[in-house]
Amino acid sequence: MSLVALMLGYVLYGRYVERVFGPDNRVTPAVAKADGLDYMVLPNWKIFMIQFLNIAGTGPIFGAIMGAKFGPVAYLWIVFGCIFAGAVHDYMSGMLSMRHDGAGLPEMIGHYLGKTTKNVMLVFTVLLLIMVGAVFVYSPAEILHSIGGDTLMWIIIIFCYYFIATMLPIDKIIGKIYPLFAFSLLFMAGALMVWLFLHWPTLPELWTHCYNMGAATEPDKWTDNIFPALFITIACGAISGFHATQSPLMARCVKSERMGNRSTCLSTSAILWASPASLPPASGLQYGIEERPEEKN
Repeated sequence: MSLVALMLGYVLYGRYVERVFGPDNRVTPAVAKADGLDYMVLPNWKIFMIQFLNIAGTGPIFGAIMGAKFGPVAYLWIVFGCIFAGAVHDYMSGMLSMRHDGAGLPEMIGHYLGKTTKNVMLVFTVLLLIMVGAVFVYSPAEILHSIGGDTLMWIIIIFCYYFIATMLPIDKIIGKIYPLFAFSLLFMAGALMVWLFLHWPTLPELWTHCYNMGAATEPDKWTDNIFPALFITIACGAISGFHATQSPLMARCVKSERMGNRSTCLSTSAILWASPASLPPASGLQYGIEERPEEKN
């Protein structure tokens, strides 16, 4: 049902949002400002996969896994948050960037709200990117450390890779390696889907477990309430202001406005497989339905 909702959201609501924005055949920054560095036309499938990876990194996946502790109520936020918030946010930020010659978020804010607001946003953006960068460096380093090598070694390697990828033209590393990573992420989502269908675990259903399962199963350890903790835990999985810093990167590589930029629904489909696969152990279950305390009595 979640995947059907995402597909319908992509086709129907996505089409409505696109009609409201009104893309046309005007020349895009990728053509008008082509410089062989940041502004250049890339194939549509590469743009789609790069954007998919940009917004479906470690944050959305880990957030959905941690958010599974709340139970199936997390699905509501992941699905509807993506359709009505995340996908719209990412599409609009990318399209607005195209309409402003590929400008980033701070530049667009400064254009409409003035220099002072722009400077405040610049400081906020730098702090945000530092925190996000730390997570995107440390979390894969921890995963690679489990395979071999020291964590610090992997942190240095990953940081150097990020630095080089940022300095070189976008088609040299980002345009070649990011799609491979995106396909790997899709393979992971597909593997989780196959695993779920093969093992067919008994998962808590929304209509019987629409409450804070973490608090119900571990009241002494789990003290977070659904509001606002769920929406903070699964932030990138539904909507994230960080995405507004990423969409302009691809907006500078789009040949036509009609191509759009709606990879969020695809990223959420990957997130949806991560969440149910971790939901039983995260909720203190052994792939069976745990009764509510009051139901046991």
